[in-house]
Amino acid sequence: MYEFNTTIRVRYAEADPMNVVYYGNYAQYFEVGRVESMRALGLSYKTMEEMGIMLPVVELNIKYLRPAKYDDLLTIKSQIRALPTDHRIQFDQEIYNEEGKLLTVGVVRLYFMDQALGKRAEMPAFLKEKLSPYFS
Repeated sequence: MYEFNTTIRVRYAEADPMNVVYYGNYAQYFEVGRVESMRALGLSYKTMEEMGIMLPVVELNIKYLRPAKYDDLLTIKSQIRALPTDHRIQFDQEIYNEEGKLLTVGVVRLYFMDQALGKRAEMPAFLKEKLSPYFS
């Protein structure tokens, strides 16, 4: 299993007048977690796109357990629990506050897409090479 944690501080614009994070912002927090987890492997989304691979989100499920609030330092845990074997990749994600309380749980599924053809593609060999050591 591959796991990476990153942190983000809740900005004023992300909270409502009660200082509670607007629910739609959690999708962006999950994206930060995914992007940074890939960067930690030595791959950026930008590099993959330059290589002709896109990763559109095809499914997003979020369960809200507790609210995040303005100025909270959040830890976003991103996991790939199974090595992709086809055109799909799944990230299981959790968001914790500074006290270590679990706030939000999410599952995000993405497809590997060949940018030129606009069709699903197998997981790129360069990504499989980076991920494989975590699944042996």
